[in-house]
Amino acid sequence: MPKVILEVPSMYGDHHVTAVRRLLLALPGVNIVYASSSFRVIEVQYDEKQLTPQQIEAALDEAGYMGELHLPVETGVAATENGGRAFFRHTAAFEQTGKAVGFTQEVSYDGRPLWPCPGMGAIAKIEEEETHG
Repeated sequence: MPKVILEVPSMYGDHHVTAVRRLLLALPGVNIVYASSSFRVIEVQYDEKQLTPQQIEAALDEAGYMGELHLPVETGVAATENGGRAFFRHTAAFEQTGKAVGFTQEVSYDGRPLWPCPGMGAIAKIEEEETHG
Protein backbone atom coordinates (compact mmCIF):
# COMPACT_ATOMS: atom_id res chain seq x y z
CA MET A 1 0.00 0.00 0.00
CA PRO A 2 1.26 3.46 -0.81
CA LYS A 3 1.91 6.07 1.84
CA VAL A 4 2.05 9.84 1.82
CA ILE A 5 4.03 12.07 4.19
CA LEU A 6 2.64 15.55 4.79
CA GLU A 7 3.83 18.56 6.75
CA VAL A 8 1.00 19.79 8.96
CA PRO A 9 1.95 23.26 10.29
CA SER A 10 -1.01 23.70 12.66
CA MET A 11 -0.61 20.34 14.44
CA TYR A 12 1.35 21.66 17.41
CA GLY A 13 -0.02 19.63 20.32
CA ASP A 14 -0.83 16.06 21.25
CA HIS A 15 -4.54 16.87 21.25
CA HIS A 16 -4.12 17.66 17.54
CA VAL A 17 -2.50 14.26 16.96
CA THR A 18 -5.63 12.63 18.38
CA ALA A 19 -7.93 14.83 16.29
CA VAL A 20 -5.94 14.29 13.07
CA ARG A 21 -5.83 10.52 13.58
CA ARG A 22 -9.59 10.45 14.19
CA LEU A 23 -10.21 12.63 11.11
CA LEU A 24 -8.03 10.58 8.77
CA LEU A 25 -9.00 7.12 10.02
CA ALA A 26 -12.64 8.02 9.29
CA LEU A 27 -11.77 8.45 5.58
CA PRO A 28 -12.47 5.38 3.44
CA GLY A 29 -9.21 3.72 2.41
CA VAL A 30 -6.99 5.05 5.23
CA ASN A 31 -5.29 2.14 6.99
CA ILE A 32 -2.53 3.54 9.22
CA VAL A 33 -1.79 7.06 10.46
CA TYR A 34 1.43 8.05 12.20
CA ALA A 35 1.41 11.63 13.48
CA SER A 36 3.97 13.74 15.32
CA SER A 37 3.09 17.08 16.89
CA SER A 38 6.77 17.57 17.66
CA PHE A 39 7.80 17.46 13.99
CA ARG A 40 4.37 18.54 12.66
CA VAL A 41 4.41 15.67 10.17
CA ILE A 42 2.02 12.83 9.42
CA GLU A 43 2.48 9.63 7.47
CA VAL A 44 -0.65 8.03 6.06
CA GLN A 45 -0.87 4.56 4.55
CA TYR A 46 -3.91 4.34 2.28
CA ASP A 47 -5.64 2.30 -0.42
CA GLU A 48 -5.09 4.09 -3.74
CA LYS A 49 -8.30 2.56 -5.14
CA GLN A 50 -10.40 4.43 -2.59
CA LEU A 51 -8.44 7.60 -1.88
CA THR A 52 -5.87 10.00 -3.32
CA PRO A 53 -3.20 12.05 -1.52
CA GLN A 54 -5.05 15.18 -2.67
CA GLN A 55 -8.20 14.03 -0.85
CA ILE A 56 -6.19 13.42 2.33
CA GLU A 57 -4.64 16.88 2.08
CA ALA A 58 -8.06 18.44 1.36
CA ALA A 59 -9.55 16.83 4.49
CA LEU A 60 -6.69 18.20 6.61
CA ASP A 61 -6.99 21.63 4.99
CA GLU A 62 -10.76 21.75 5.59
CA ALA A 63 -10.14 20.95 9.28
CA GLY A 64 -7.63 23.83 9.49
CA TYR A 65 -4.38 21.90 9.83
CA MET A 66 -2.60 22.77 6.58
CA GLY A 67 -2.35 26.53 6.94
CA GLU A 68 0.24 28.38 8.96
CA LEU A 69 -0.58 29.07 12.58
CA HIS A 70 -1.11 32.81 13.00
CA LEU A 71 -0.48 34.26 16.45
CA PRO A 72 -0.72 37.86 17.61
CA VAL A 73 2.57 39.75 17.72
CA GLU A 74 3.52 42.30 20.32
CA THR A 75 4.04 45.84 19.05
CA GLY A 76 6.89 46.63 21.40
CA VAL A 77 5.23 49.92 22.35
CA ALA A 78 3.51 50.42 25.71
CA ALA A 79 -0.29 50.64 25.57
CA THR A 80 -0.21 54.15 27.01
CA GLU A 81 2.04 55.34 24.18
CA ASN A 82 0.64 53.70 21.06
CA GLY A 83 -2.13 56.19 20.28
CA GLY A 84 -5.01 53.75 20.78
CA ARG A 85 -3.84 51.25 18.16
CA ALA A 86 -4.19 47.54 18.78
CA PHE A 87 -1.64 45.91 21.02
CA PHE A 88 -1.01 42.48 22.39
CA ARG A 89 -0.40 43.25 26.06
CA HIS A 90 0.48 46.19 28.18
CA THR A 91 2.36 46.78 31.40
CA ALA A 92 1.44 48.73 34.48
CA ALA A 93 3.87 50.08 37.07
CA PHE A 94 2.69 51.17 40.51
CA GLU A 95 4.76 52.81 43.23
CA GLN A 96 3.84 50.17 45.82
CA THR A 97 5.05 47.26 43.63
CA GLY A 98 8.61 48.54 43.37
CA LYS A 99 10.49 46.84 40.55
CA ALA A 100 7.79 44.22 39.89
CA VAL A 101 6.14 44.37 36.47
CA GLY A 102 2.62 43.09 35.87
CA PHE A 103 1.09 42.05 32.57
CA THR A 104 -2.57 42.02 31.58
CA GLN A 105 -4.47 41.27 28.44
CA GLU A 106 -8.09 41.95 27.54
CA VAL A 107 -9.63 38.95 25.84
CA SER A 108 -13.03 39.09 24.21
CA TYR A 109 -15.03 35.88 24.11
CA ASP A 110 -16.04 34.90 20.58
CA GLY A 111 -17.40 31.45 21.45
CA ARG A 112 -14.16 29.76 20.40
CA PRO A 113 -10.71 29.04 21.85
CA LEU A 114 -8.46 32.04 22.46
CA TRP A 115 -5.79 30.89 19.99
CA PRO A 116 -6.72 29.41 16.62
CA CYS A 117 -6.64 25.72 17.40
CA PRO A 118 -7.85 23.30 14.72
CA GLY A 119 -9.99 20.51 16.06
CA MET A 120 -10.90 22.44 19.19
CA GLY A 121 -14.32 24.02 18.92
CA ALA A 122 -17.09 24.75 21.35
CA ILE A 123 -17.93 21.76 23.51
CA ALA A 124 -21.33 20.28 22.69
CA LYS A 125 -23.32 18.61 25.43
CA ILE A 126 -23.89 14.93 24.75
CA GLU A 127 -27.02 13.42 26.23
CA GLU A 128 -26.26 10.04 27.81
CA GLU A 129 -28.78 7.27 28.07
CA GLU A 130 -29.49 6.16 31.59
CA THR A 131 -29.16 2.45 32.11
CA HIS A 132 -31.05 0.70 34.84
CA GLY A 133 -29.62 -2.53 36.17
